[in-house]
Amino acid sequence: MGVRHALGFFLTWWGAYLLGALDATMLFFLPFGIDALVIYLAARDNLFFWLYPILATAGSVTGAAVTYWIGHKIGEMGLERFVPARRLERFRTRVQKQGAVAMAFAAVLPPPFPLTPFVLTCGALEVGRWIFFGTFAAMRFVRFGGEAALARVYGRGVLRVIESDPFQTAIIGFIVIAIIGTAISGTMLWRSTRQPRLSHA
Repeated sequence: MGVRHALGFFLTWWGAYLLGALDATMLFFLPFGIDALVIYLAARDNLFFWLYPILATAGSVTGAAVTYWIGHKIGEMGLERFVPARRLERFRTRVQKQGAVAMAFAAVLPPPFPLTPFVLTCGALEVGRWIFFGTFAAMRFVRFGGEAALARVYGRGVLRVIESDPFQTAIIGFIVIAIIGTAISGTMLWRSTRQPRLSHA
């Protein structure tokens, strides 16, 4: 069975929104997953190629809103349970000194930049919501829109690569990594949320 059949759930217009949302949350782990999906859908659809970056951006903003809300709820002190101390201090400095500029780079940079910890930090530090989400949405659209435009220009070549057997085998490997990474992230999140209760027992 080909990857297209196995992942048919996501290879739709609403799949782009859903994967975009999952990609911006703390639990899901699939590097370049949403990027690959936008490229594939845009290359496949000559008429509505422009729609997929919009949907991926909307989904990404939705997922980021959940992550931001969690950061806002746990506060700055609670961040230490989710973000390593050295990385937290670096994020805190960037947010306080650079503000929207730092957020813009965070939203447009691909992995391995840790996007969700950065969004979590912005929520905990109560960065202005309108500035945050406006900048975040604009930069995500720049990223996904650029990918869709390139896919539209080089559509046939892109499809040949994506639909080749070696690429599909690689995708299966990424899916396995995603499942393992998501399980690890979920376990770490669960343990982190349990820590305060255990400490007061």
